[in-house]
Amino acid sequence: MIEALTTGVILISDPFLKDPNFLRTAVIICEYNSEGSVGFVFNKQFELGIGDLVEGLEGINFSVYEGGPVQKNSIHFIHTRPDFIDEGTDIGNGIYWGGNFEQVRALLKTDSLTEKDIRFFIGYSGWGTGQLEDEIVEKSWIIREGSKELVFCTKPTQIWKDALKGLGGEYELMPNYPLDPQLN
Repeated sequence: MIEALTTGVILISDPFLKDPNFLRTAVIICEYNSEGSVGFVFNKQFELGIGDLVEGLEGINFSVYEGGPVQKNSIHFIHTRPDFIDEGTDIGNGIYWGGNFEQVRALLKTDSLTEKDIRFFIGYSGWGTGQLEDEIVEKSWIIREGSKELVFCTKPTQIWKDALKGLGGEYELMPNYPLDPQLN
């Protein structure tokens, strides 16, 4: 586990976090600075695919994830293919945020990308100045190093559990905690 907030880290929600937007989620931080933070929940699959949401991509069956509660009318993406997609922002660990969407569109139409190369989001997660730091102090989030294998895992229901288990020690038991500790 790492202690510092920076781009590319993963936030794992505490097992008892009550906020329904972040219940048992994992978030990749794509922007972190003095003005706040931006990230994407990457383990909550949305009911529609990219071909259902973007004109011209009909029939493309790539999953879309609920990136967060902010601007639910916007599409974002992260990827591992700077060799194919220009203008992305390197957030670390071989992961890039955004880039030339026309290139993405063309690559999708020619089956040149897989779901291990790119992940789409509807909406995003955002925190104002000091807000995320306060939530970490309150123990709402556990910070861990980013990982392509975790972020682009094709089994989203396992991601939160795997993110915790990968930290070892006391964290290995957390995936087994009940949603409501009073029921234990």
